[in-house]
Amino acid sequence: MKFISWNVNGFRAVLDKGFADFFYTADADFFCIQETKMQPEQASFSPEGYYQYWNSAEKRGYSGTAVFTRHEPMSVKYGIGIPEHDTEGRAITLEYEDFYLLCVYTPNAQRELARLDYRMRWEDALRDYITSLDAKKPVIYCGDLNVAHNEIDLKNPKTNHFSAGFSDEERGKFTELLCCGFKDTFRTIYPDRVEYSWWSYMYHAREKNVGWRIDYFVVSERLMERVRDSFILTDVMGSDHCPVGIELKKG
Repeated sequence: MKFISWNVNGFRAVLDKGFADFFYTADADFFCIQETKMQPEQASFSPEGYYQYWNSAEKRGYSGTAVFTRHEPMSVKYGIGIPEHDTEGRAITLEYEDFYLLCVYTPNAQRELARLDYRMRWEDALRDYITSLDAKKPVIYCGDLNVAHNEIDLKNPKTNHFSAGFSDEERGKFTELLCCGFKDTFRTIYPDRVEYSWWSYMYHAREKNVGWRIDYFVVSERLMERVRDSFILTDVMGSDHCPVGIELKKG
């Protein structure tokens, strides 16, 4: 089974940049997107053979997640069940017989870490939510998690030490999650590989490959043995992020 995750930075915009071509070429069983910036009725994309699920922010043109899947889920949950965190369309959970799929767009701590306190509350709440799922069946957790976990995960770690996405606090919360029985699939398979999934639109960052790895597939430890590969599709354009994915052996 093939899973893809992509922060499209505006679904309507990426539809005009070849999204459909990539979607069909990718041929994924599960295709998760973040930062849709729209309500479902604002764009038309209904690929044959796929179920689709949307969680849009109350604030129009902001945030949002969606999942396209060939496999009808047993249940679907929008948000994580906490009102403070469920107005921005940041999470969708699909339940299947032998795993949960959780698509997430993590809040950005913002310039000068203005939203760091909220980000910390989000991280604690999300960790509690994921571990509650994991107690029932394994979890596949993916999306734009807005954190570069280690120095290898961004081009300039020294000058970005206190930047949003590379603060000690944000990195520490990611470590806490992994310590609860989860694996960063890409870094587990490729401990020394340098690849990024996001580049600033400024200063020709993508051309120079001055990037960050902030998009992930994280899985329950007991599911890791089924992960055949974890990959970053750096050549796919259309957003300031590129798609990431995993291939999972059938259980």
